[in-house]
Amino acid sequence: MKKNETVLPWEHPKLQEEDPQSLKLIKTIMKSPTYTMAEEDMDFLNSYEARGIRLELDYLKPELKMKEYGVEHTIVVFGSARIVEKETAMKRLSTLQEMLQKKPNDRDLLHELYVAERMVGKSIYYDDARKFGQLVGKSGKSAEDCRVTIMTGGGPGIMEAANRGAYDVGAKSIGLNIKLPHEQYPNPYITPDLCFLFRYFAIRKLHFLNRAKALVIYPGGFGTFDELFETLTLIQTRKTQKIPVVLIGKSYWDKAIDFEFLKDEGVIAPQDLNITIFADNADEAWKHILAWHKKQGNPLYN
Repeated sequence: MKKNETVLPWEHPKLQEEDPQSLKLIKTIMKSPTYTMAEEDMDFLNSYEARGIRLELDYLKPELKMKEYGVEHTIVVFGSARIVEKETAMKRLSTLQEMLQKKPNDRDLLHELYVAERMVGKSIYYDDARKFGQLVGKSGKSAEDCRVTIMTGGGPGIMEAANRGAYDVGAKSIGLNIKLPHEQYPNPYITPDLCFLFRYFAIRKLHFLNRAKALVIYPGGFGTFDELFETLTLIQTRKTQKIPVVLIGKSYWDKAIDFEFLKDEGVIAPQDLNITIFADNADEAWKHILAWHKKQGNPLYN
């Protein structure tokens, strides 16, 4: 308070000489959750009734930060969190082989060995996703150029590889992590100020597509399928503008999803097959994305 300023009536508690119990009563009031500012009351913010506020905050925080960094367009990479680099996959395989020598008839170990062998084969996708991240990362004018930025789910596996590729060439990249019941960590290659933790899958998905100029989908499981089919549905129903949806690894996707069967059964239209395109590798995928946008008259870089 400045010198000679008048003390306002509410700037001091009721005098105890007026009521000996007043200070005790005031302290009780001020300890009540209702006296806490709404934005500081975590019980209120986490309540069922405040869900609308949480949804808005979940959207707004990443939106403002991406605008601050000048992120105009994103190239979104989806894929399995379980696909690791070859060296890691080989170590897992070697460990299981040693375990199996001690328990040669263990059926669970035999299955794990089979999966580990498959994962060694799929490690090529880790390397390829890393290469794709490098291609997108090098496409800007400088390391600070965020007009076209790699975006992933922020986790390990294919997501890590794409972020790592951008990191390799000094480019920034985005990771959209999701809060889960079990402990989890973001991969280490995301730009720190562009790594976000979401409460809601719905808002996270919104941000995946909000600036997306292409989706590149590597082999994956439920999460990858969820993200892929949500995008296909939005494009099919024209709820979002058409963008390139590139599936890497035709042999995997031909077994995982029989699009021709869906067409033949009449549950999708023949033109729905044109929403996706298959590519063998990162170079082919990136060339297709650039050519697609150039053909539309809206090149990624002007």
